[in-house]
Amino acid sequence: MVPTPSSPSLRPGKTAGVTLNELIERTGIELRRSRAAGEETTDVRLTGITLRAQDVRPGDLFAALAGSKVHGAQFTEKALEAGAAAILTDPAGDEVIRRAGPVSVPVLTAARPRSVLGAVAALIYGQPSHQLQVVGVTGTSGKTTTCYLLEAALAADGSKTGLIGTVQTRIDGQVAPSALTTPEAPDLQALFAVMLEREVTVVAMEVSSHALSLGRVSGTAFAVGAFTNLSQDHLDFHHNMEEYFDAKRLLFDGRAGRHVIDIDTPHGARLAAEHPDAVTVSSTQSADWSVSSVEVSTTGIQHVTLSAPEGRAITVDVALPGAFNVANAALALACVDALGRDVQLAADAIAGVSVPGRMERVDAGQDFLAVVDYAHKPAALAAVLDAIREGLSGRLIVVVGAGGDRDTGKRPMMGAEVVARADVLIVTDDNPRSEEPAAIRAQVLAGAYQAHESGPNSCEISEIGDRRAAIRAAVAAAGTGDAVIIAGKGHELGQEIAGVVHPFSDRVELTAALRVFHAGPGEGARPTNLLPVTDATVSPRTRP
Repeated sequence: MVPTPSSPSLRPGKTAGVTLNELIERTGIELRRSRAAGEETTDVRLTGITLRAQDVRPGDLFAALAGSKVHGAQFTEKALEAGAAAILTDPAGDEVIRRAGPVSVPVLTAARPRSVLGAVAALIYGQPSHQLQVVGVTGTSGKTTTCYLLEAALAADGSKTGLIGTVQTRIDGQVAPSALTTPEAPDLQALFAVMLEREVTVVAMEVSSHALSLGRVSGTAFAVGAFTNLSQDHLDFHHNMEEYFDAKRLLFDGRAGRHVIDIDTPHGARLAAEHPDAVTVSSTQSADWSVSSVEVSTTGIQHVTLSAPEGRAITVDVALPGAFNVANAALALACVDALGRDVQLAADAIAGVSVPGRMERVDAGQDFLAVVDYAHKPAALAAVLDAIREGLSGRLIVVVGAGGDRDTGKRPMMGAEVVARADVLIVTDDNPRSEEPAAIRAQVLAGAYQAHESGPNSCEISEIGDRRAAIRAAVAAAGTGDAVIIAGKGHELGQEIAGVVHPFSDRVELTAALRVFHAGPGEGARPTNLLPVTDATVSPRTRP
């Protein structure tokens, strides 16, 4: 199943709720009118909240907000039929409701309803994050891996844990429905309340820049706020790097009790300078938590020693390859320490952690390395390829594309980063969404060819739009000691083309290709009509 933003959200079994009067007093929202002239409405008790009219339950506050195409207020009648007890909207939505005629429930208006939505949802569900230890992790790369490491580390002492992130949401190890990296505020607060019902005490949570900018985590109390790094991404939304950084900064505006910051990127160093009381983490320089040594075993396990506050030395094995995963582990353990928990116990627990779609090895018995990774931005892609290249005896073969309707500036940069490191680059489709796939590929190829012509390298560049065919071509071209990296989609189970999400898994396709092209004796013959991975496969109209 491919999750969509309309996936059903979890709700707690019981909610005390809050009266309309209490809500107005504590948030300052304006009450426009009562159900009928002279009738008291402020004692109405709200027991739930949702942004989706189709999900309204009796007693809910329906948050009728402006969408990208239509205003939620247009669905007021449907919400009322489902039992909405009140409406929250903005002045434009209020006008839509007025034009439709009288309504039988109170209407609340706020100039910027998203700015109060988190606080409103938290009040309705009883301020659940205040009763949990929530660790929020933000940054461009590493959020997912750090949260997976945190989940294992925090469960080491027997605690029941929650995980909220890009790949999945889990409650005490059980997968729960999820659609966004950080859920919308009503869904998030309901999820916290469900976690409390299931006796969860601590939560590792990815916090995206979109969530911070759009107020999805408003009303959430964080025990710890952590920062991984910052590099180019999401500039279709934030417009420039400073605006992007400003969004990440919001996690450190007083909503978190403690701050843990990786200072190995310039933006991390800036953030730490702004918060002198923050716990600092570094793989390259002196910090509160710093990497003392790293030894890589023949099996690829990284044996790491960390220098911790008070002269402590913490040892940890990291099964995930790459220096960036050492940094992720150090950040996770610094967060554990900030919560006052046993760090060495936590370190021992993360030794075997793997993350779906993050440097995920796919083994079908072939004599070369095959990896699926989610890297879809220049810096993350470079870090992954550097990690794979280290100690590689054969060729590095990379399949990658770029997503449509997203930051276009990173596309040529991604092509350039691969050419600087790989022996073979196959540019393919990622999630084209509403864009013309060939145009996206052309932008990635432009950066690839510019890098190829400006620097000494021997990278073979090709274009195969069909992602399944691209994966098969890469596997067919691989030999003993090589490495095949399928980058960009990682854990995703669908490919969005022209508004339609088609089932597609890089892991499944890579496994199938390995079985077809590198089957053992009796398992199938290797085809001979393979698409050659050479410059000649590039369409003349695409190459700059």
